[in-house]
Amino acid sequence: MTIEAGQAIPQATFQIKTEDGVDAHESTQYFTSGRTVLFALPGAFTSTCSAKHLPEFVARADDLRAAGVDRIACLSVNDAHVMKAWGDIHGTAGKIDMIADPHAEFARALGLAVHMGPILGERATRCAMIIDDGVLTKMMMEEVGAYEVSSPTHVITQL
Repeated sequence: MTIEAGQAIPQATFQIKTEDGVDAHESTQYFTSGRTVLFALPGAFTSTCSAKHLPEFVARADDLRAAGVDRIACLSVNDAHVMKAWGDIHGTAGKIDMIADPHAEFARALGLAVHMGPILGERATRCAMIIDDGVLTKMMMEEVGAYEVSSPTHVITQL
């Protein structure tokens, strides 16, 4: 079951790679304070994710912060090294935390895990959410194959 507005972010472990190594984070600690926009997508280096979703969030990061967002995070079922490399290519440093969920633990806990066929396997479905002090306040779930409501332009209208 997919997480709904009013529910606390569930407990799961994910990773973020920094210049110093790969750090494990507990979701309940990471999202505990402040306003976070978390967007999930099927995979690093995939077509819509690389051409639109991540680059548009990088481009609109300052607008999101000006609208009251403390943290922006990108979630994908990829390993931390891939997420760091993909983030480096798109200039996410200091703008977006690249959350690696290599075993889909966090995606499953959020109810976002879907099977995307023999090539991609289990992935997170495309969406965006607003999290205030550890509680989901707004979920913007995409229809299969769509990219509209999880765009940063739409997210800003929901803040």
